[in-house]
Amino acid sequence: MLALERALLRGFLSAAESLEWKQGEVAGAESGSLLQLMFDGKYEAIFSNSAICNVFSVSSVTEENIDAFLEKQILAYLDCSAEADNVERQRLIFLLGVGSLQLFVQSNWTGPPVQLNLQDFLPPPLLQKFCEPKVLHATILKMLVLDGESVYTLTSHPILLLIARIILVNSRHKLASLQTLSWWTLRCVNIHQQLLEERSPELFTLAQTCIKQVTEAEALFTSGESWHLAVQFHLECAYTFLFYYEYKKAKQCFNMAKDITKLQINLTGALGKRTRFQEKYVAQLILDVQRTDEFILPHSELSPAPTPLESLTINYDLNDDTVLNEIKLADADQYQIPDLCAEELAVILGICIDFQKNNPIHKLTEEELLAFTSCLLSQPKFWAIQTSALLLRTKLEKGSTRRMERAMKQTQNRNLHNKVLSHDSVLNKLKKTVYIPYLQSYLEFLIFQRQLASLLFELGCTSSALQIFEELEMWEDAVICYERAGQHGKAEEILRRELEKKETPGLYCLLGDVLKDHQYYDKAWELSRHRSARAQRSKGLLHLRNREFRECVECFERSVQINPMQLGVWFSLGCAYIALEGYEGAAKAFQRCVTLEPDNAEAWNNLSTAYIRLKQKIKAFRTLQEALKCNYEHWQIWENYLLTSTDVGEFSEAIKAYHRLMDLREKYKDTQVLAILVRAVVDGMADRAGDAASGLKGKLQELLGRVTSRVTNDGTIWRLYAQLYGNGENDNGEDIEKSLQCLTKAHKCEVQSSDWEKDVSSFKEVVKGAIEIAHVAIKCSKNKSNHQEALQILSSARLNLRGLSSKAKQLFIDVTSNEVHSEIADEVTAMDNMIAELQELSNQLRDQC
Repeated sequence: MLALERALLRGFLSAAESLEWKQGEVAGAESGSLLQLMFDGKYEAIFSNSAICNVFSVSSVTEENIDAFLEKQILAYLDCSAEADNVERQRLIFLLGVGSLQLFVQSNWTGPPVQLNLQDFLPPPLLQKFCEPKVLHATILKMLVLDGESVYTLTSHPILLLIARIILVNSRHKLASLQTLSWWTLRCVNIHQQLLEERSPELFTLAQTCIKQVTEAEALFTSGESWHLAVQFHLECAYTFLFYYEYKKAKQCFNMAKDITKLQINLTGALGKRTRFQEKYVAQLILDVQRTDEFILPHSELSPAPTPLESLTINYDLNDDTVLNEIKLADADQYQIPDLCAEELAVILGICIDFQKNNPIHKLTEEELLAFTSCLLSQPKFWAIQTSALLLRTKLEKGSTRRMERAMKQTQNRNLHNKVLSHDSVLNKLKKTVYIPYLQSYLEFLIFQRQLASLLFELGCTSSALQIFEELEMWEDAVICYERAGQHGKAEEILRRELEKKETPGLYCLLGDVLKDHQYYDKAWELSRHRSARAQRSKGLLHLRNREFRECVECFERSVQINPMQLGVWFSLGCAYIALEGYEGAAKAFQRCVTLEPDNAEAWNNLSTAYIRLKQKIKAFRTLQEALKCNYEHWQIWENYLLTSTDVGEFSEAIKAYHRLMDLREKYKDTQVLAILVRAVVDGMADRAGDAASGLKGKLQELLGRVTSRVTNDGTIWRLYAQLYGNGENDNGEDIEKSLQCLTKAHKCEVQSSDWEKDVSSFKEVVKGAIEIAHVAIKCSKNKSNHQEALQILSSARLNLRGLSSKAKQLFIDVTSNEVHSEIADEVTAMDNMIAELQELSNQLRDQC
C-alpha cells in the first residue's frame, strides 16, 4: 500500500506500478475503485461511489451544524467495523479526504470548473436547513474561519475543503494505517491558509507537527525511487516556512532539495547583447545551471510528463524596436542549460522565490530575478512552473516603459485557464503536476486578474481596474483605488451598497478605514463576536494615527491575542509602547517582530532602543548587530551601533562603525564619541573583553586621519588627533611633529570662528592653545637636525603669539590707566614671556648657523 500512497502523492502511476497494482489485492477492493478514479483525475465521481454515499446517508439529522454532522458520520463509519474491515474503511475515508482536497484545488486553482451537487451525497434533511445555496456557502465559509481571520468570499465549493479538513485534520488520529497522512494534512493546511486574510498560528503549529512527522517517517524516502518525493517534500516544507517568516528553515529546505537534484545554480556574467543596435558584446547577468559531474536523475518515468505546448500559458515576445526579446550571448553553447525535469525546474523556481523574499526591493534585485525567470521560461514544459515564472516576470516588468506593454498583454492572457478548461484530454496530463499548487501558492487566475487591475490603475485606467476589483469582490483593493483617485464618496457608496446585501466584519472595517470612524470598527467587533483581529487592528491604527497611544495599545493587544502572527501589528504596538515610555512592552513587541521576521532591520533597531532605555546595553548591542545584518546601508542604525558600542566598551566595533558611517555620509562627525575613543586609547582603558584599548591606537589614528581629511574646520577634532599623538609630551620625534601640526590646525580653526576675540573666556582659550603650540614647537625644534627648519618652527610660534598679544592689548585695554584688564593680564604676561623665550632660542639657533 505504501507504493500506492507514494504514487498518490506524486499524482500518477508509472507503467510498472500500474501493472503491479492491477495484480494486487487493493485493486479488487472498494478503495481500489476510488484510487483508480483519483489516478484518472475523476475526483467528482468519488462522491457518486456507493460506499461514500453510505457514509453520509441518514434518515434524520439532529446536529445543527453541518461540520458537526460530517465529523460525526465519518467517525461513526470508522468506529463501526470489525478489525479486519477497519483498514479498508480507513483507506476509503482517507481517499475521500484526499479526493476532496484535490477537487477543491481543481475548482479554485487548476480548473476545469467542478460540477458537484451536494444533494448527490448529503442527506436532504441536512440541506433543508438552508433555504438558499448562498446561505449554505456563507455558513461553510464561517466554519473555515481560524484565529479571527475570514475566508475569501468567492471561494468555490468550500464544502470540499471542509470535508478534507474534517478527515485529514480532525480525524487523523483514526487513520493510523496510512503512512502518508501527515503529508496530506500539511497540504490541506497550506491550501486552507491561502484562503485566510492573515497567517494563522493554529495552522502553522499544525504544519510544523506534520513536517516533523513526515521527516521521521523513514520508510517514505528509503527506496531509490523516492528521490522525486524527497525533492517535492523539501520544496513544500520550504514554501510553508517561507510563508510563515521562517526564512532560515526555508533556505535549508530549498538547499536540501537542490542537493538531491545535484544542480549547480549560480548567477554569473556572460558577454552578450541586449539591444538590436548594440555593436559590442558586454557583460550580461545570466543564470548558469549545470548538473554536477554529468549526473543523470534515475527513474525518469516517476517524474511528471510535460504539459502539451498548446496548453501552456503563452509567453509573449517583447516586440520592442530597441530591446531584444532575450539576451543574445556571444557563446551560447558555453552556458547551455541541460534538459531539466519537473522537479529540477521546481527547485530553480523555489530558489528564485527564496531569493526574492530575502533581498530588498532594488533595481539590482530585479535584474537578478529576471535572470531566474529567463532560465525557467527557456524550457517551457510545465503549466504551473511556466505560469509562476510569467507572473513573476510581469511583476518585475510593469515598471519598465519598454516592457510594460508585454506585462499588460501577459496579465490579460486568459489562456491561463481557458485552454485548461476547454480540454478534458489535457486535464489528465495536468493532474500529474497538480502538486505544484502545494509548492507555489501564487497560481490562481484571480492573482493574475488582481495584478492586471493594479497595472491598469497605475496606467490611469481607473474604471477598468475598479471593474476587475468589483468582479473579484476584492473590496479592499477597490476602496484603495477610489481613495487614491480622490473619490472618497464613491468608496463609501460601494461599501454601504455591499453592507445592504450582507453585513460582514470585513466590510465594516473597510468603511471605518474610509470614514476614519471608530463606531464601524466597534460594529465589526461585535458582529464577529469579539473574534475579528482585523477590527481591533484597524481601530488601533486609527488611534495610532491620532496619537492616542494608550487606546492604541489596548486595541493592538486584543488583536495579537486573537492572532499572534501579525507582523505589522506587533511593530506598531512596539512603537506605541515607546511613545508611552513602556519600554518592557516595546521590547516584547519588537522581540515578536524579529521572531516572525528575522530580517526586519527596523524592528531590530527599535528593539535595541527599548533595551537601551531599560539599561540593558549589552542586549542592545547584540540586537543592533542583527539589525546591521539585515540592512547594511541604513546610516541611522549604524549611528545607534556606534553609540552603543562606545557605551558598552566595544571600542574596536565603534571604530568600524565610524568608518562605515563615513562611507554612507561623507562628512559625518561625532566629536563626543571620538573624545571617548581617544581617552580610552590614551589612558589604556579596558574594553568589554578586558583588553587594553591602547592596542587600538593605530586603527584610531587611521580613523582620525580619515575624519580630518573630510572635516577640516573642526578644531576639537584636530585637538583630539594631537592628543592621540601625545600632545607633544612623549619622546618620539615624529609624534611630536604630528602633534604640532594638529595643534596648529586646531588653532587656525579656532581663530577663524566669528566673535572669539570679543569674548574674554574664548580669547583666553585661544591664548592657552597658542601657548601650548609654543611649548610643543620648542620641543619639536630641539629634535630637528636642520637648524633652518627648527628656526622656522620657532618663528611661526612666536609670530602667532605676538599677534595675539597685540590684539589683547588693543581689545582689552583700560582707557583711563592705559593698562590691560586684570582678567586677561596673566595671559598677556605669559604670552610676552613665551615670546621672549622663543626669541632667545631663535637667536641661539641663528648663532649656530
